Amino acid sequence: MSSPRFPFLTAVYLIAIKDGQVLLSRRYQTGWMDGTYTLPAGHVDGGETIYAAMSREAKEEVGLDIAPHNQKLIHVIHRNTGDREYFDFFLETNQWEGAVTNNEPEKCDDIGWFDINALPANTLDYVALVLKHRNTEMRFSSIGFD
Repeated sequence: MSSPRFPFLTAVYLIAIKDGQVLLSRRYQTGWMDGTYTLPAGHVDGGETIYAAMSREAKEEVGLDIAPHNQKLIHVIHRNTGDREYFDFFLETNQWEGAVTNNEPEKCDDIGWFDINALPANTLDYVALVLKHRNTEMRFSSIGFD
């Protein structure tokens, strides 16, 4: 008898680039890594592609309209948090419509553009890793496995 398939979660992260800067938001009152900067991100819903999920999350969280064809997949992380596993997809763009707004002030207390080569010290470690290697051949990482 075969064992049940292992479930995992899927998340998408927006790497919005403008004039050598990247859009970051600081987590607030979420119960996980509050006070750290991260990329706008969210979970993929059933029945949607990672590109559709990123378009939806970008609009919901930061007010940007990003067409799926303007997103480039640059990195994937298989991440083990101890109690669950994620596949994180990092999508980059420099093309969107709309102005950045904080649409989730109950979860984010700061949002802004930061020099991609001088990230805040309190940036999530795996986000900093992806941004550091975004122009290299490194396209996959695994984190939290022995």
